[in-house]
Amino acid sequence: MSERERLIFATGNAHKMTEIRAILGDRYDVVSMKEAGISADIVEDGKTFEANALIKARAVSKLAGCMAMADDSGLEVDYLGGMPGIYSARFLGEDTSYDIKNRVIIDMLQKAAPSERTARFVCAIACAWPDGREEVVRGVMEGEIAKEPAGPNGFGYDPIFFLPDKGMTSAELSPDAKNAISHRGNALRLMRERLAEKERV
Repeated sequence: MSERERLIFATGNAHKMTEIRAILGDRYDVVSMKEAGISADIVEDGKTFEANALIKARAVSKLAGCMAMADDSGLEVDYLGGMPGIYSARFLGEDTSYDIKNRVIIDMLQKAAPSERTARFVCAIACAWPDGREEVVRGVMEGEIAKEPAGPNGFGYDPIFFLPDKGMTSAELSPDAKNAISHRGNALRLMRERLAEKERV
């Protein structure tokens, strides 16, 4: 690819853009909606992570007239029946700090047995093109809910997401270590593979 193809990622989250560029930036000119000068109020009314990611990717691709990607991600806690799930960002209100959200989830699991604290981060990534082509992948990171928040890194629910095989929370991992195993990292790598396969066909 002599000149990198422009790829607009439908997010304004700087943390996400850093991770996205680290994984896709060698093949694509990755820009955020803001950097591309696109402003749109996209209603995410899907019932799954995949549906919401597709809604955003389709809308941005149509507006920009080029390749667009979007993700929808969240935390599924088994003891809470999979909640907050697709409502992770809106859990207790979008303006509620994650310090409060994390404390509430820990409190909700006070009576949970150790084996009942299982949880996972899920990330669905959708890619859409102006000609109607679409691709959707899902990445997962398994873990459990910690009894107390820990770690200065990461964002969102990372401080309460404990990784038993690492012996620490997601927020205690370095950014590179997290990218190597994260739900979004897994989904981005899978999407990168899918796109490379399409280029070879």
